[in-house]
Amino acid sequence: MPAGDTALLVELADLDEVLSLYARLDEDLPDGVVDMVPAAATLLLTLDPARTDVERLSRTVSTLTVGTHGRAAAGEVEIPVVYDGEDLADVGRLTGLGERGVVEAHTATPWTVAFCGFAPGFGYMVGGDDRLRVPRRDNPRTRVPAGSVAIAGEFASVYPRESPGGWQLIGRTDAELWSLDRDPPALLVPGARVRFTAV
Repeated sequence: MPAGDTALLVELADLDEVLSLYARLDEDLPDGVVDMVPAAATLLLTLDPARTDVERLSRTVSTLTVGTHGRAAAGEVEIPVVYDGEDLADVGRLTGLGERGVVEAHTATPWTVAFCGFAPGFGYMVGGDDRLRVPRRDNPRTRVPAGSVAIAGEFASVYPRESPGGWQLIGRTDAELWSLDRDPPALLVPGARVRFTAV
């Protein structure tokens, strides 16, 4: 669907299809595409109107086949974590893994940043251990400290700054998730693989 004169919003069936299309386009970016913004079930393509238009880009994208084959690779990030989060014991009970098992499951499997949102630097990561799927908190907190490592549903993330939040807090990190002195400012970008390490 057109999103104004200089963008195309592609609706897909699910996150796997979004990541598949993102990876496919990232390998061979169509002429005129200047930015891609993935979300849970959409991919926004911003274009340079001097090089292409929405209709032409729409025809190009509609010829592509998407599935679950591959995800864009944007490098690997290691995030050191002190696993002492307020909800670690609850997550251990909810999953049946215990606190130590939660830490082992969270660090054993690499995660992939699917998309970013909520706050600058907040990356929604997928692909971790399925045993860590837990619901959001019944009562969200009004203040979650910056650097809090959290999980909810199929996702993991790190709060880049103090904010409200309803995810389960399992640890904390000193990693700087957002800095205007870095290019790009976000440490976590779509396609990046993330390894959490216990410290």
